[in-house]
Amino acid sequence: MTKTFSKKWIPYFLIAPTLIYYIIFWLRPVVSAIYYSFFDDNNVFTINNYLTIFRDEYFKKAVINTSIFVVISVTLEFVVALGLALIINKKFKGAQVLLSIALIPMALPAVAVGAMWSSGFATYGWVNSLLYHLGLISADGKIAFLAGNDFQSLMLIILIDAWQVIPFMMVILLAGLQGLSKEAIEAGYIFGGSRFTVLRKITLPMLKPSIQTALILRIISAIQVWLIIVMIYGYRRIPVLLEEVVFYEEQLLGFYRVALAYSVIVAAIVSVVSIIYLKVSGAFEREEQ
Repeated sequence: MTKTFSKKWIPYFLIAPTLIYYIIFWLRPVVSAIYYSFFDDNNVFTINNYLTIFRDEYFKKAVINTSIFVVISVTLEFVVALGLALIINKKFKGAQVLLSIALIPMALPAVAVGAMWSSGFATYGWVNSLLYHLGLISADGKIAFLAGNDFQSLMLIILIDAWQVIPFMMVILLAGLQGLSKEAIEAGYIFGGSRFTVLRKITLPMLKPSIQTALILRIISAIQVWLIIVMIYGYRRIPVLLEEVVFYEEQLLGFYRVALAYSVIVAAIVSVVSIIYLKVSGAFEREEQ
């Protein structure tokens, strides 16, 4: 009886440290943020923190910019990452060198990426200097990369972000490709399937778990983008959701509780989008099976 009881509780003892860690360092701060977001600085219950956000003209812009960023960046990065993963998976001569070069941007912190491209896209930055020495522009024809309209600026941020994030998605997809059944893929070619047909009907369906993992992780991180934007354009030039959280916390005095409310909204958006994606992608159905 005692031996059976001990075996029953062993798994719970093993995961207890992780649960305690998450309760202390994740669940407790989240609950505290939600609680204090409904109080002002005098600890009086109020919903004015949320009303301040919804009345702010930048909130709508932040939602729109974040939505555009997520849709375009995730789509672009997935397509390019999948293409690179398929190429490197062929294991041709030089594939390891290509993989090593492709992984370099992933190793750079966001601060370094922001600083590098901020200086690079300046009028007298290294990008214009490189283009000039390649003979693509004249000395008087320097390109003002940072002077575009809001949409053009957002597209520039998407390209910079893609440069850094594509290797991350590529690694996940490449790991999935290397774990696929080679016999099933070879059978597809034996029965007359073209490369596109085998990719669409055999490779991609078997790769679905890796695709789901790469996309959900990227969607969550894309919703929370802000540092690169601030380092290149400053606050509220291209407002996005998490940037507004930091703006209220660090740039405005007396708006700490509003920043808490903003963080709760962002967390709710991340949760809802994640659940919708997992539902649409069929992840819940696979777990039930």
